[in-house]
Amino acid sequence: MKGGLFGFSKGCLQMKRWDELNHFFDETGALVTFGLNALHGRHQISHTVWGGDWDPSNAKDFINYTISKGYKIDSWEFGNELSGKGIGARVGAAQYGKDLIKLKEILRTLYKNSTFKPSLVAPGGFYNKEWFDKLLQVTGPGIVNVLTHHVYNLGPGSDEHLDRKILDPECLSKVESIFSNLSETIQKYGPWSSAWVGEAGGAFNSGGRSVSNTFVNSFWYLDQLGIASRYNTKVYCRQTLIGGNYGLLNTTTFIPNPDYYSALLWHQLMGKTVLAASSDVFSPSLRTYAHCSKSRDGITLLLINLSNQTHFTLTVHDRVPVSNGGNENAKSIHTENSFFSHLKKAFSWIGTKGSDVTFREEYHLTPKDDYLRSQTMLLNGIPLELTNDGEIPTLDPLLNNVHSPIHLAPLSIAFIVFPNFDAPACAGLRKP
Repeated sequence: MKGGLFGFSKGCLQMKRWDELNHFFDETGALVTFGLNALHGRHQISHTVWGGDWDPSNAKDFINYTISKGYKIDSWEFGNELSGKGIGARVGAAQYGKDLIKLKEILRTLYKNSTFKPSLVAPGGFYNKEWFDKLLQVTGPGIVNVLTHHVYNLGPGSDEHLDRKILDPECLSKVESIFSNLSETIQKYGPWSSAWVGEAGGAFNSGGRSVSNTFVNSFWYLDQLGIASRYNTKVYCRQTLIGGNYGLLNTTTFIPNPDYYSALLWHQLMGKTVLAASSDVFSPSLRTYAHCSKSRDGITLLLINLSNQTHFTLTVHDRVPVSNGGNENAKSIHTENSFFSHLKKAFSWIGTKGSDVTFREEYHLTPKDDYLRSQTMLLNGIPLELTNDGEIPTLDPLLNNVHSPIHLAPLSIAFIVFPNFDAPACAGLRKP
């Protein structure tokens, strides 16, 4: 309708539909964050500015109904893209903070007899330092459990040069300042809260056709997961599971797109503890990340090669960095370098125990037919396709001698698991 936000009339979530959704959540074991309407009751002051107090009555009834039905909502998020300059609408940080205090009190009252206490999440918008700082100062300790921010650092999905941006190390690194600044905001004004990426799809407006749903997008996606983790991001919500060009599933067949498998490998291999990772390869095209392995001994590396011509040959040395140099401009050159020159203090090999493990696990990701816009990803040269029963295929690694060099092909991604690489930071994290 004319005059409606983004041209739409007000929508309504019927409780019958909410019941159906919660049945789905229960069947799939989903952790649910629900976004509440933070404009309800306010009035429009100018084209994008909204003022006045939030009316909590509808949200209160809705949450009360949800509790009465025994539905477990992990967290309640207040508003969507109203921070800073907003997207279509914006609300001042002081007013937003005042309303969050009101919502927190409602949650405390409604959940007072419940053993489960959901988190309060806000603001679900783009990071603006002054606005986010003010929000935490106004709300004070213990109100906001999670600060959510949205990331679309590749620009519009209609950009004809989207894949060029994805493969540009400088473009990918620019987003680091957002994560860094948000981390500082939390340390200074809200150490009781944590950072989440509440929504990220790379390119906004549904992503890029034949880009966001193809292999090339995984360079952006996995790099972003690596950067986000370095700055203590606890949750990363991908836009979307299904819908738009950036869906993890094909919108008509529900068959997984390449990013689905990237997410699955990250989920299976990368633990929650992040390690400082670097190398003495002097090339911006090699991106390196390291975590403690998930639920097991050792560490897992994520290596991303953005170069279309350079093969990297990497050798992991125990404490002693060795470099044979290399010139990335030479065509198809093999650059031999030690890995982890900055990790001398962080790592050591597990002594006699480590010597029992002679193999490392490698998961190399490339596009089918070397076509970056392929919707089929290869794992160690084998297409990742659903089984005849429609199941996800097993993600089997290559096994290589733990002391042999790692070979990383141009325009490829690899997860490398070292079962016998011991980091003090990882001690006590593994399963007994």
